[in-house]
Amino acid sequence: MDPLIAVAGRALATGDPLGALNQIALRDDAPALALRGIAMAQLGDLVRAKALMRRAARAFGPKEAVARARCVVAEAEIALASRDLGWPAKTLDAARVTLEAHGDRVNAAHARYLDVRRLLLVGSLDDAERALAMLDPTPFPLALRVAHELVVAGIAMRRFQTKTARAALARAERAAHRAGIPALTAEVESAALILNTPAARLISSGGEKLLLLEDVEALLASKALVVDACRQLVRDASAVVSLARRPVLFALARALGEAWPEDVPRDTLVARAFRAKHADESYRARLRVEMGRLRKVLGTLAGVSATKRGFVLVPRAAREVVVLAQPVEDKHAAVLVFLVDGESWTSSALALVLGASQRTVQRSLDSLAAAGKVQSFGRGRARRWMTPPVPGFATSLLLPTPLPND
Repeated sequence: MDPLIAVAGRALATGDPLGALNQIALRDDAPALALRGIAMAQLGDLVRAKALMRRAARAFGPKEAVARARCVVAEAEIALASRDLGWPAKTLDAARVTLEAHGDRVNAAHARYLDVRRLLLVGSLDDAERALAMLDPTPFPLALRVAHELVVAGIAMRRFQTKTARAALARAERAAHRAGIPALTAEVESAALILNTPAARLISSGGEKLLLLEDVEALLASKALVVDACRQLVRDASAVVSLARRPVLFALARALGEAWPEDVPRDTLVARAFRAKHADESYRARLRVEMGRLRKVLGTLAGVSATKRGFVLVPRAAREVVVLAQPVEDKHAAVLVFLVDGESWTSSALALVLGASQRTVQRSLDSLAAAGKVQSFGRGRARRWMTPPVPGFATSLLLPTPLPND
């Protein structure tokens, strides 16, 4: 092997992109282009990194299938880092098959981890778990073991399994320390921070308070009836009713949950559900219809009883009713929750993970930009959006993914 390429490769493996560039910065042969691309990616210049990886893939000859496949895997990692979630998964899968066929199990496993991380990012937790179950990190390098444990922790946090998440993060921390790569250590520390910062806000008859992720886990396992405003559902320890596609019913359920055990006046319910300034007879009639629908949807979880001035929520088995809300509520919170990770996002990627139209997402981005909460750079398809992380709040509960028993 070319000695300069070997030295540059070792430098990149230890997280020293500048040391690698000192060896191959002026070279344009295929191996050097590939290593330059990885170095630029480690330095954060993802646009140049992507261009270099594509040049490297073209520079490798048709007989160098393994090298070309490695370039494809590297480009997929750059796409994931730059939140280009529309990158073709079939291309990555084909590269993985090539690597496995030629005995390059480490890079093939890296390709699988990239796919799992993408599934986790877009909220496909079941698919991510199935793909992760096919991987045994024991024989892999320390960097891949860290990646494995971070995915395990990410899935566990989204499932509200804090003990599993903490154990995975502890293993990741030990592996990152042994690897001696600062970027890996920083990534583990960033993931661990989520467990130690407020993840949600509890609204009950006793007032409001912020909850850590483990507090949320305990709440969901308790005998309380929870109106979850993060995911727009109503649940207790035994059942879940999703109202994500029925916003009027959820608005009514939240209003009743916030007031419990007191009732809510009809005028207040009309204003919350229909955004009407005056509750005339037509709105009151519509309110009765929607309350009947809510009563039917909640089924065994709770009843809805009429009172002299309005309606009250009556839990069937739960001891109390509480509302679980986002730590900071904002009209465009669903978009902000992804942008606060500090990465740059395209509007198309945000639309994909939110399950919304790109035009709706673009309107939210324009409003946030006008308020100075986000900023963009680039133009056209290269335009990306980002914002500095909001200190003091975790965002895992805000991600719009289905619960395990949905």
